[in-house]
Amino acid sequence: MRIRDGERPIVERGASFRIDVDGVSIPAYEGETIASAILAHGGRVLRRTRIKDNPRGLFCGIGVCYDCLVIIDGTPNLRACMAPAVPGLRVQTQKGVGPAEREARGTG
Repeated sequence: MRIRDGERPIVERGASFRIDVDGVSIPAYEGETIASAILAHGGRVLRRTRIKDNPRGLFCGIGVCYDCLVIIDGTPNLRACMAPAVPGLRVQTQKGVGPAEREARGTG
């Protein structure tokens, strides 16, 4: 439980587990997205832009803007706001289009 109204809990959370984000183990809860787990842990940057390396974080939270692209278990270009957090997940901050696409283009 994280949100309370005085002594009464407003939000009940599912079972807790841990996910790995850029080599750091953080708590996550059943039923939440990767983005919400990262934000709850204090993280704000989910990816960096390709040319200027500008930070990007959660913007729309509904899968429309693609600002929250991350690498999940080695697969780039996945939206953290849409992907469920599951035990043992490995998440990495993504730069630009992600490593798999750069390698395919020969610009890795």
